[in-house]
Amino acid sequence: MTAITPTQVPVGGTAGVPARAVHAAKVYGEGDNAVRALDDVTLDIPSARFTAIMGASGSGKSTLMHCLAGLDTLTSGEVWIGGTELGSLNDRQLTRLRREQVGFVFQAFNLVPTLSAWENMTLPFLLDGRSPDREWLDELVRAVGLEPRVQHRPSELSGGQQQRVAIARALATRPDVIFADEPTGNLDTSAGAEVLELFRAAVRNLEQTVVMVTHDPTAASYADSVVFLSDGRVVATLDDPTPDRVLDALKG
Repeated sequence: MTAITPTQVPVGGTAGVPARAVHAAKVYGEGDNAVRALDDVTLDIPSARFTAIMGASGSGKSTLMHCLAGLDTLTSGEVWIGGTELGSLNDRQLTRLRREQVGFVFQAFNLVPTLSAWENMTLPFLLDGRSPDREWLDELVRAVGLEPRVQHRPSELSGGQQQRVAIARALATRPDVIFADEPTGNLDTSAGAEVLELFRAAVRNLEQTVVMVTHDPTAASYADSVVFLSDGRVVATLDDPTPDRVLDALKG
């Protein structure tokens, strides 16, 4: 196992780095009321790896993920998705990049209640005016175990099944990177473990890149590595995490 590594993750070349922050800073408010949510964060997200981001409440972990995903903008610094620096894009270009190159999985599932599981999965293609790859979608349905449920609406699915639909939707466009914000927060222990196994399988079998924000050491232990934030800064990383090692790192 690799020991906890202090300070920031080194930045390499563009190849093999689907998401990157460079000297990223995010400040909310002005003057005496200013809050520095991110403070000079430089971080590479490696390709085909499962990365967890952890920290105490107010550490900046959700802000970092939102900025990496293009859901929020930086005060200064840069965020890259693949070879594109997000600050160089207008709103229309940013929306298109998020739709084509980024997948999202949230705690609240964010499914359209009037659509079936299959229609929710294919919604990104409808919004973008593209035809889905039926063979790929059929493979995803099998991979997430939804074959008997694809025509059911969200209200007819359990929480774990709804999150499986959300994961399949995120994978459907074959994005560069998937961002997951507390994806097991609304699930019981068993369903949460199944969802985390799906993320791990997506990384290992489909060479997908997953970035997950979590406060749960057990959830983080499913990742290949954990990035720890404190006061808006990256303070440590941990490879090959276990729940106990994550807890020890958080205590430290």
